[in-house]
Amino acid sequence: MSSSRCGYVAIVGRPNVGKSTLLNHLLGFKLSITSRKPQTTRHNVLGILTEDECQIVFVDTPGIHSGQEKALNRYMNKAAGRAIADVDLVVFVVDRDRWSDGDDLVAQRLAQVDVPVIIALNKVDRLTDKAALLPQMEQLATLLPKAQIVPISALHGSNLDLLVESIREKIPEGMHFFPEDQITDRSERFLAAEIVREKITRQLGAELPYEVAVEVEEWRREGAVLHISALILVEREGQKKIIIGDKGERLKKIGQQARLDMEKLFDTRIMLNLWVKVRSGWSDDERALKSLGYHDN
Repeated sequence: MSSSRCGYVAIVGRPNVGKSTLLNHLLGFKLSITSRKPQTTRHNVLGILTEDECQIVFVDTPGIHSGQEKALNRYMNKAAGRAIADVDLVVFVVDRDRWSDGDDLVAQRLAQVDVPVIIALNKVDRLTDKAALLPQMEQLATLLPKAQIVPISALHGSNLDLLVESIREKIPEGMHFFPEDQITDRSERFLAAEIVREKITRQLGAELPYEVAVEVEEWRREGAVLHISALILVEREGQKKIIIGDKGERLKKIGQQARLDMEKLFDTRIMLNLWVKVRSGWSDDERALKSLGYHDN
């Protein structure tokens, strides 16, 4: 009889390299929000994959970056750093197309950890000639000589079976930490707020004010309908106008898209109310961050 295995696995990398997309594909479930905007992920989010005797507890981390100028940036870097310190294995996601100072920063941190590291070389689906990977694989092998390198495509799910198999081999034997039907440690309210933030990020693109937070203020069931009211916080009046849009059209679109995702996730009818409020300086205020859920676990 095969023995039970269970371990924590941090997914790390610079901002916008595909960590959340990878987690969602590994789970077969959209847990972490994604967009092309760097630093979309702000919290460590647990995604739990249980298959037969093996339970892998993935920790999707904020992108590690050099900016420390605001309390929010410091919070994100601390969250990612904590995850690396507390896991059984690290998956380091790097982009086949681009190596940056941010990747160097992560590699330097990982050179000092004692746990196994797997480098997930992402976006290899765009390559016709796989031999073109060799120079980057040699560079990675020099930086992290003990790491295993697995070429993948997070977006298209290529080679993820090999990645999971490599993780299974390296995590310790032990009892499972979570029930086999549990897929995250986060509350439904947290997931709802994150869905709204994702729709804002996707709607606004380059116009997006970085200082946007979402706070769920009401969560009430009435018969077959779940009523959710969420507050979108910005730092300046101009940012509020951008999110509301002409005659409220943009806010309406954000709400429609978020409601559809929530109905699919929570499997119920949703009545969603959104409004936007200016709270100056929240992203550099430790107390405000704590009240919005940005606190050490």
